[in-house]
Amino acid sequence: MIIRNNIILKGENDRAILLDYEYQETRTPLPAVVFCHGYKGFKDWGAWSLMGAAFAKSGFLFIKFNYSHNGGTVEQPIDFPDLDAFGNNNYSIEVRDTIRVLDWIENSELPVDRHQINLLGHSRAGGITTIVTAKEPRVSKLITLAGVAHYAERFPDAKGIEEWKEKGVTYVKNARTKQEMPLLYQFYEDFLQNEEELTILKQAEKIKQPHLILHGEQDEAVLVSDAHDLHKASPHSQLKLIREANHTLGATHPWNSNLLPEDLRQAVQCMVNFLKGS
Repeated sequence: MIIRNNIILKGENDRAILLDYEYQETRTPLPAVVFCHGYKGFKDWGAWSLMGAAFAKSGFLFIKFNYSHNGGTVEQPIDFPDLDAFGNNNYSIEVRDTIRVLDWIENSELPVDRHQINLLGHSRAGGITTIVTAKEPRVSKLITLAGVAHYAERFPDAKGIEEWKEKGVTYVKNARTKQEMPLLYQFYEDFLQNEEELTILKQAEKIKQPHLILHGEQDEAVLVSDAHDLHKASPHSQLKLIREANHTLGATHPWNSNLLPEDLRQAVQCMVNFLKGS
């Protein structure tokens, strides 16, 4: 029997963290996989729910959540009605939200083996989960999926930064929803104030846990060179490249099939093998 539930946690600035979990009914504690979504992402994007079901069938307690400032709301978790929250998001908030979820797991009544709490971060959250793993002994293993290795390089050039500072806001087009999504200048200020902690490769060097780096060779959003950089920095990492895979491992939103796209299916099998130690 599959157990599923949806809950709401209190995130940064009292905004909601929407969270769900899924597992096969059990009398023994299960290893957990905590999935963290990427930029302009959300926990129910594309085939992530199918991925969660695959982990649950493989004997894991799968948890996924929306970051408190990702732009979704309790009423509309799929799209981005709360652009004020999106504009006020930053990397530090996402680090703290991830730790809040770890705190919740530790104090929950779920059948979790607290010695096997594993983080899985996609894209931008590959960096977030790397940073969290470096400081969190509660994390058993780390998986970064199409993960970013450099945050500083993803900001505008000097002229763009100056314009951003002058206007206080810049906008990013969402190709799917057609929204102009705001990014307030505080996002860059927060990075400068916390640059040491938010430099992914510096934090990767500190990781003592096993680390699987999965990346598609045809990733158009985060180049495969990021995976190689992360592998060089993270001392206990292994690198697995999926030859034809793109940034979302073949998934799109909405995903209307009951089957995982082939590249994501392959990635899930790699992740399960890694977590089970085979």
